[in-house]
Amino acid sequence: MMQFLAKAGLAVMLTAGTLAGTVVPAAAQLNIIIGDQDRGPPQDYRRPPPGYDRPPQGYGRPSRGCNPQLAENLARDYGFRRARVVDITPRRVIVQGWTRRGQDEMSFGNVRGCPALRR
Repeated sequence: MMQFLAKAGLAVMLTAGTLAGTVVPAAAQLNIIIGDQDRGPPQDYRRPPPGYDRPPQGYGRPSRGCNPQLAENLARDYGFRRARVVDITPRRVIVQGWTRRGQDEMSFGNVRGCPALRR
């Protein structure tokens, strides 16, 4: 009789635990919205801290693209000798140089970090 009660108690605990696990996620889906639903976060109207000659990134200054010297250094890391930047467009920075096979060209994205596009 004691074993039956122990097994029945274990079964009740497992059932209660399973049911409790399914009720909590269903309750987490409740959203109460009062007012405007499409309202974004409040705007930041603060001025940049005093003492800056140039405003830091994010205060109306466009983000800078790929640094040509960094593009040349990355091309050298890929095995180019006498690497030089030959063209800079809004999307790409093109570097030419010499490899084991002769003259070659490599393209980098004109964004921060100069990701390699094509070799």
